[in-house]
Amino acid sequence: MSAGHGASGSILRQPKAVWAVAFSCVIAFMGIGLVDPILPAIAASLQATPTETELLFTSYLLVTGLAMLATSWVSSRIGAKKTLLIGLGLIVVFAAAAGLSQNVESVIGFRAGWGLGNALFISTALATIVGAAAGGSGSAIILYEAALGLGIAIGPLLGGLLGHLSWRGPFFGTAALMAIGFVAIVVFLKDDPTTDAATRPEPTRLSAPLRALRQPALAVLAGAALFYNIGFFVLLAYSPFPLGFDAMGLGLTFFGWGVALAITSVFVAPLLTARMPRTRVLWIALPLLAVDLAVAGIVIDDPALLVTCIVAGGLVLGVLNTVLTECVMEATDLQRSVASSAYSAVRFLGGAIAPPAAAELARLISPEAPYYAAAGSVIVALAVVVIGHRALRRVDGPAEPAAVEAESIAVGDAA
Repeated sequence: MSAGHGASGSILRQPKAVWAVAFSCVIAFMGIGLVDPILPAIAASLQATPTETELLFTSYLLVTGLAMLATSWVSSRIGAKKTLLIGLGLIVVFAAAAGLSQNVESVIGFRAGWGLGNALFISTALATIVGAAAGGSGSAIILYEAALGLGIAIGPLLGGLLGHLSWRGPFFGTAALMAIGFVAIVVFLKDDPTTDAATRPEPTRLSAPLRALRQPALAVLAGAALFYNIGFFVLLAYSPFPLGFDAMGLGLTFFGWGVALAITSVFVAPLLTARMPRTRVLWIALPLLAVDLAVAGIVIDDPALLVTCIVAGGLVLGVLNTVLTECVMEATDLQRSVASSAYSAVRFLGGAIAPPAAAELARLISPEAPYYAAAGSVIVALAVVVIGHRALRRVDGPAEPAAVEAESIAVGDAA
């Protein structure tokens, strides 16, 4: 991602429109881990079981994934600014509604609406930044990556800080920050050109992402990502329960996880892919993640060692997120936004399934069972990549220019 970014000017010298979208990106990405530190508090306050509480992730990710299939269809018809504002508006409304909820079923439902808004916003944000940035696409990409990393890292920390006061705090905090982002985009981002046929967005077919999955390479990568994401979200969504920390302790733990993920995503992954084929990076990183998850199951009764496994897992997850997304962009000749939408829709299914399944495994078998199951799921992802290696030969070719690679991140890193 960062490799080859040659900004022709200072990244800090950007139009106000770019900063408005980048700020909103940080808040949107915070939504990934925001509820993590308050899961035990929600379970206690609303008298919900761990499985019911984990559905906060499921509803959010399931709707986000399904909505990804239609976001390119929407934005190509109404334009980027309107799509961004609709997405932000939905997040504001549903985050506030979640904070006002009196039972866990309502929170689950409002998180689903939040996921719809997030899909619309995130899938459009990077293209907007690239189009409005000064100093070339390199500066825009670095700025977007910084927003991604900040959001993933700050989300759990803010959730812990506000959740320490009340489990409702993170929801109201997100609504307030997103409302500021909404106003900033209204004020600073220019309206989309609609009168000139040459600049009007070319409509995308609604069925395009589903048709894209007929491509063998994309099908292999989407299948691998589905099983990989199970491991990702067991580590993220289930771990607060065996850790037993308060909201602040969980916030700090997953802040460390997010920082580790951001560092390897932005800096380490490009170094690895510059020195070896992308598929080889996957063959190395997936077994490392499986081992980390298995060790987490072994040391589950030692909080310090479990925290170490969580942060170490973040290091591997950052590499895998970036490399898998790059592979998707190189695998076919499809329009990149379409390929990313198809891939993300499938992989989010893994994220939607994992949290409640983990809670049920812990209830029915043992607390460490979810980690062992997640490790097995990651091994399945490895097997899919290895068995389908012939379909993936193209992804090991030369890297695309930074501007092309960046187009993938808008959807590929949305979750």
